[in-house]
This record gives sequence, C-alpha cells and structure tokens, in this order.
Amino acid sequence: MSYQPYPGGTQMPEPSTGPPVIPQSVTRAVQLMYVGAAASLIGIVIDILARHAIRNALATRKTAHPLTTSQLNSDYHVVLGVLIVGGVIAIALWLWMAYSCKAGKGWARIVSTVLFAIDTLSVLAGAVTSAGAARIYSILVWLIGLGAIIFLWQRSSTEYFKAPRY
Repeated sequence: MSYQPYPGGTQMPEPSTGPPVIPQSVTRAVQLMYVGAAASLIGIVIDILARHAIRNALATRKTAHPLTTSQLNSDYHVVLGVLIVGGVIAIALWLWMAYSCKAGKGWARIVSTVLFAIDTLSVLAGAVTSAGAARIYSILVWLIGLGAIIFLWQRSSTEYFKAPRY
C-alpha cells in the first residue's frame, strides 16, 4: 500500500497497525467455550427434567431420622436451586472467558486454566460420588474444557495474548 505525501511535507505517514488477527487456536478455544456454555444449559434442562428423580433420591436416602414432608420439600428445593444457580454461573463463566479470550486479555487465559483445574477436582470428586449419567456428563463437559485449554496454550495463542492492544 502506498501513501501520498502530505501536501507541503515529504514525510510519509505511519501505516496504521490494527488489532492483532485472532489466530485459529484462539478461535477454536472460543468455539469450544461456547459449546461448554451450551452443555451447561443442557445440564440445567436435564436437572429440571430429573427433578422427580432428585426428590425420590432425597426421600429414599438413608438417614438416622426419616425426613418429614416439609424437610423433604425444603431439601428438594435447595438441591434443585443449587443445581440451577450453579448451571447459570457455569454458563456465565464460559461466556465471559470466551469473550475475554477472544479480546486477547491475558488474564482470561490464566483464569480459564484455574477454572479448568477446579473443574478437574470436581470431576475427580464426582467420580466417587456420582452415578453413571451424571459422571458421563461431567466428563464430557471436562473434555470440552480440556480442548479449550489446549488451544489457549498453543504458541500462536501465546503470541496473540502477548501482542499489544490499542
């Protein structure tokens, strides 16, 4: 690209350098984060659809004292509420990290990695306590996160996160 000299001057203007181009590795990581958000939304729907199974599990669990109907209802609503709020928080975190990583914010890559490490501990703990379908679902979401982290730490991603921002 050639520039015309400024009238009355001989100095060429500095070519403008726009924002860094998002590398394919970051684009793929962001896409996986969107898939993670969608998986979290599906998880909320599954939890709501499984509400009767949750109530039955609470009603049939072994405790020293049987639960009254009021206690059972209270526990059921707490468990369902925690599952829904946890799912909404997960969706928000997926979307926030996707947006921030796409914008090239270096801290977002680190926070994404820390969140993945926390999820890894959660999956390991759930492997002991959760049943088949819940365990498979948590491993699936974990694999989505693993893919995103692998893409975020590739060399082209590192260069993107280190590039100056305007």
